[in-house]
Parts: sequence; C-alpha cells; structure tokens
Amino acid sequence: MRNILLRIIPEEQSKGGKSQKGVQSMNSVATTLKRGPIVASLLIGAFVALLAQTLLNVAMPVMMIDLGISANTIQWLSTGYLLVNGVLIPVSAFLIERFTTRKLFITAMILFSLGTVLCAIASSFEVVLIGRLVQAAGAGILMPLMSVIFLTIFPIEERGKAMGMMGLAMIFAPAVGPTLSGWVVEHYDWRVLFYIVLPISLFALIFGAVSMRNVTKNSLPKLDTLGVILSTLGFGGLLYGFSDAGHDGWDSTRVITSMVVGGISLVLFFVREWTVKKPILEFRVFKYNMYSLTTVINMIITMCMYSGMILLPIYLQSIRGFSPLDAGLLLLPGAILMGIMSPITGIIFDKVGARWLAVVGLAITVVTTYEFSRLTIDSTYTHMIFMYTLRMFGMSMLMMPIQTAGMNQLPQRLNAHGSAMSQTLRNVAGALGTALLVTIMTNTAADRIKELIVQGKIAETDKTAILDATQQGTIYGINHAFVIATWMTVAALALAFFIRKVKPHSETIATAQPQTGK
Repeated sequence: MRNILLRIIPEEQSKGGKSQKGVQSMNSVATTLKRGPIVASLLIGAFVALLAQTLLNVAMPVMMIDLGISANTIQWLSTGYLLVNGVLIPVSAFLIERFTTRKLFITAMILFSLGTVLCAIASSFEVVLIGRLVQAAGAGILMPLMSVIFLTIFPIEERGKAMGMMGLAMIFAPAVGPTLSGWVVEHYDWRVLFYIVLPISLFALIFGAVSMRNVTKNSLPKLDTLGVILSTLGFGGLLYGFSDAGHDGWDSTRVITSMVVGGISLVLFFVREWTVKKPILEFRVFKYNMYSLTTVINMIITMCMYSGMILLPIYLQSIRGFSPLDAGLLLLPGAILMGIMSPITGIIFDKVGARWLAVVGLAITVVTTYEFSRLTIDSTYTHMIFMYTLRMFGMSMLMMPIQTAGMNQLPQRLNAHGSAMSQTLRNVAGALGTALLVTIMTNTAADRIKELIVQGKIAETDKTAILDATQQGTIYGINHAFVIATWMTVAALALAFFIRKVKPHSETIATAQPQTGK
C-alpha cells in the first residue's frame, strides 16, 4: 500500500497551505483502497468497448449489402470510431485532472450505452455512424482513464504484469468478437450484435458505479479550446482526405483541400501546444527518447493490425464466398492465443524488458504479413488460419510491453499526458492506416480491372468475365495493401533494435509528500 500512496499523491504539491491532516486523509484512502474491484470495473468496461469495435469487422461485408454502400464508405464505421477516439483522447488528460475517476468512468459508460442503443435501432448508415461516434466518445474517455489508473495503483515493478492483465481484456474481446459476429450475422440481422453488447455495457455501468473509487487528485485546469479545434481539424482533415481518395482519387479537389487543411491545422496545433501554458497534449513527453521511440513503433504496428482486421474479412467473404461464421472462426485461434500470451509477455517484460520481445514479435509479424500479400483465389483455409494465428502470436509480444517500456521512463506527473499522447497517436495511426490501406486496395483493384479491359482480355459486355476480373482485381489490390503493410512492419523491426531498458522514474518520499511550513 505504501507504493500506492506514493502514486496517489502527486509529485507537484503546493508548498504552502497543506497540513499533515491532508496527508493522513490521503493515507487513509490509500490504506483502504482495494485494487480488485477497481481493476474489474475497468476491465469489464474495456472489454465491452473493444468487443463493440471488433464485432463489426466480420459484419461489414453483410452491412455493405444491407445498407447499399461501398467498402470505402463502410470503413468509416471503423475509421470514424478511431477518429473520435483520436480527437477526444487528447482532452482526457484535462478531464482526468478536472473530474474524479468515478465520475469519468460512469460518464464514459453512459455515452457508450447510448451509442449502442442508437446502433441497435438504426435503419440507415447515417444513424449507425452517429451511434458509433457516440460509442467512441465513451471509449475515448475510458481507455486513457484505465491506463492512468493502472499506472497509479500499481508500483513500477508490477507494471508489466498489470499491463499484461489489461492486455488480456483488450485481446479477449477480439477473440470473441469476430466469431460471435459471424454466427449472429449468418443467422440473424446484424443489429442483434448491438443488442448483445447493450446488457454487458449496462452491467459494466452498474458494477463500476458501485465499485469504482477515486484514485487521482483533481484541480481546476483550463481547457485549451483552440487546441481542441485545431487538433480536430488536423486529424479529421487528414483522415477524410485519405479515406475519400479511394472514391474520388488522389487528384480530387476535395481530397487535396482536406489534406492541406489537415496538414496546416496540425502544424498550428503543434506550435500552439508548445507555447500554451496548459496544453491538451503535452508534447514535452517526447523529450524522453525511449517514450518517443516506443510510441512510433506502436503507431506502425497499430496501422498494420487494424488494416489486416478490415482487409481479411473482405477477402474471405466477398472474394472467396466464405460465410461470416467461417470468416470469424478463422480469426478466433489467433485472438485466443494473443489473449493467452498477453499476461505471459507482461511477466517476461518485467524480467527481460521489451527489446527482444519486440524484435522476435516483429520478425514473426513481418513474415506473416508478407504471406498475406500472396493471396490467390485458391489460397487454402488451413494456410490462412495458420498464418493469421502465427501473426497474432507475434503481435502478442508487441503492444503492451512496448508501451509500458516507454511509459516507465516518464515521471509520475506526466503519466496522464503520456497515456493521452500514446492513445491519441495509436488511434489516429489506426484510423489513417485503415483509410490508407483500404484506399490503396480500392484504387489498385480499380486500376487492375481497367488494365484488363484495355488489354482486351475481357469484354465490357461479358458479365461473367467482368465478375472474374473484379475478383482478380480485388485480390491484387488486397495483396498490394499487404505489401505496403509488410514494409511498414520492416521499419518497426529496424527501430525495435534501439529499444533499451531505462531506469524507471520513481518519486521519493521527500518529493511525493506535500511540504508544510511557509
């Protein structure tokens, strides 16, 4: 409990006006604090948030047909979700300082539940998208809140194990999601997915309302409104540009305008955050070299992982004709293995650090991602399930150990800012990676089909030939997207060799306790 006390009392306390009574009060809270119910509340909330996100990956091809939209449009249910996370997560450091952890948790779960209801009753794509964005608002508060609470209540020497436990919930949802989604979509309407999520979400809300405790100190920080606007325009502009390029082309006026507005806004946002007294995103965390390196590596990994989760179900269902259940079952063993490995890699991290875990994991990910760039119309189900499972085994060694290695270098006062920055960039990277690689797939497939027509290999009036060409073009596009993802992973592997075990920052009793006197 002594370790918990040192993490609950902030490093930067005012030197005046604080009495020993305040210290005794905090000591009383720390002594009575039970980590179990708090951890359980957070894990249930994280599980249901991630379950809702992964449920749609297998369902998207069916939703495309039911709602009458294209792959480039349907992927907004994923990229829009990630974008709202990316916009809201920067504000999380402000929210964590401003409001109690219990209030934030309850608010996050209420928003998530409301979004789930909207998706369940939706009759059009627009309503589903709005529901997803409301869900994302809740998840955008919940995920960084969970990271900060874990870093607060667990001592440094137990953080690997604690992050592994958090990773278990974060991986168990993807293990259940695709298979459950496949079974539901095959036998029922896709809206049933949200009716399954809703009671779990409500249970998480009620359990958290009873079990959650306040473990962080609150103040009255001022929100940088201009920073929020600039970050929204910046991230939103770039993401819209990447996504719309798959429909209008890279030379479209709309795409170019979105990219230019996004780029300029991000530059202004960066300048603003360096100069304002209370930034929403504290870029000074990048003064810590290992934090910077691990954040870049995790961004690359996230881009590759999210894109694969979107591209494979499209290939399996739209090209190969597998049922949604078969598509979900293909993803199941890898997700289960990743879930089993998550706490194990956390324990290994506590003993040996992140470097060799990352090198081995990324080497496996490079090989398996390359294998997915060689898909054909005859690729066997057995081969794909083996390669995907092996890919997830490699990824199980990456995200949480790498993130924890970077966070351990930060001083305690920067935990909330470091978590917000890491979560923001990972979500934005996931959204941009998905938009970019789906756009690459769409454009490459379209170019390939035109090429076959121009070469005279198929006649424009031959519907059977055009269907075959569409399949060939789509496979070609998916393969090309995976080639790009392979090179991204190679870059991450090269960077992983530079990860080193840094001396964890821990506050001493002298600096952790408030001073009295003047």
